[in-house]
Amino acid sequence: MSNKLAYAVIGTGISGISISKMLSDNGSNVELFEKNSKIGGLIKCEKISGHLFHKVGGHVFNSKDNRVLDWFWSNFDRENEFVQAERNAKIFINNSYVGYPIENFIYQLDSECINQIIEDLLYISSINKKRTIVRNFKSFLLENFGKTLFELYFRPYNNKIWNTDLSNIPLDWLDGKLPMPNIKNIISSNFLRAPENAMVHSTFWYPKSGGSQFIIDRLSNNLKINKNFNLTSIDWKEGKLLVNNNLFFDSIIYTGNVKDLINIIKIDDKELIELLLKTKQFKSNGTSNVLCETNYTNLSWLYLPEEVFSAHRIIYTGNFSENNNASIAENRRSCVVEFSGKHSIESINKEISKLPGNLKPISYNYEENSYVIQGKKTREIINDIKTCLSKYKIYLHGRFAEWEYYNMDICIERSLTLSSKLLNEEGINFQ
Repeated sequence: MSNKLAYAVIGTGISGISISKMLSDNGSNVELFEKNSKIGGLIKCEKISGHLFHKVGGHVFNSKDNRVLDWFWSNFDRENEFVQAERNAKIFINNSYVGYPIENFIYQLDSECINQIIEDLLYISSINKKRTIVRNFKSFLLENFGKTLFELYFRPYNNKIWNTDLSNIPLDWLDGKLPMPNIKNIISSNFLRAPENAMVHSTFWYPKSGGSQFIIDRLSNNLKINKNFNLTSIDWKEGKLLVNNNLFFDSIIYTGNVKDLINIIKIDDKELIELLLKTKQFKSNGTSNVLCETNYTNLSWLYLPEEVFSAHRIIYTGNFSENNNASIAENRRSCVVEFSGKHSIESINKEISKLPGNLKPISYNYEENSYVIQGKKTREIINDIKTCLSKYKIYLHGRFAEWEYYNMDICIERSLTLSSKLLNEEGINFQ
């Protein structure tokens, strides 16, 4: 009988699977629990009519963290199992394609708009030393890009994505998520017209077959996974965690929705319960995703800020790998159109007819929770909950557990950090 700790991991998205793999590879006893019949969480994929459907957007891999890269490629054959691609993203405005990010491609807009943006940037530059510190997303966008770009792109696009007052989104939430704007760099980019390479995913790796589901399936090999599991309770009994009144564990890593814990935690801890009740105020958005056939294009992403369109982006997943398409003989490819919120199939079909590419809908998926939205006290509340839960060796991990907008690479980075911490506490050096 092993003396190593027994971990229960709740959820089989990239956060749950990656940390389980790390712990298991270092000898820990790990058991995963998944409420659905299919593993993968937000990066799950399914083949439909020969096309690969990224059911919640389109997920690719890259990282600027060498630890993440080293760990990831230790589990895959990069040369034979993946393809590398250049990000080719555009913004669709006034029936024209403008480069992304828009501030680096101002020269592609009409002359009147360009002149207004120049005036905005000159004004911003002139008052730069007099500006107060901005503390919310709306002020950040206005004070760094100006009113013209804000109204043309940033306001309508972000309103679609977040569906909330941008002035209520704290600025520190953006740390590490976006390149910080610099007027000198904006001017330089528009003069030199150099390709954008500051973003993490300016180039990316993508599986030749299976998309991000291939990543999940590979990492889950040899892991003990309980599917269709209904988590009803977590209690604390004599120094052990009790799941559903019949399963004992030394520690729980929870990657589900933190808002659900108020109905699951049965531990007699008034402070913890009061903190969990505060999560009721947390906001999130679901997404309606539509798998479509489209005319061939060399794009990878197309952003749709204009309010005439309900959809906010098209992800050309058929260009990520030829194997994502049923056939490439007729110059058609697959793509995923993403809408914020829940939409009827009838309204989706009507909206898709407005979009470029002669789109033909194939399949639909609604994900109730896709995007977390932070408020001014979200991180404070989450940190207090983490402190309280740590007394019982329960750890929040992942996008909806920590209420952070983590992409795949950040989820893996967080798994490396947490697994190293847990193993060190056991006296084990993370390998």
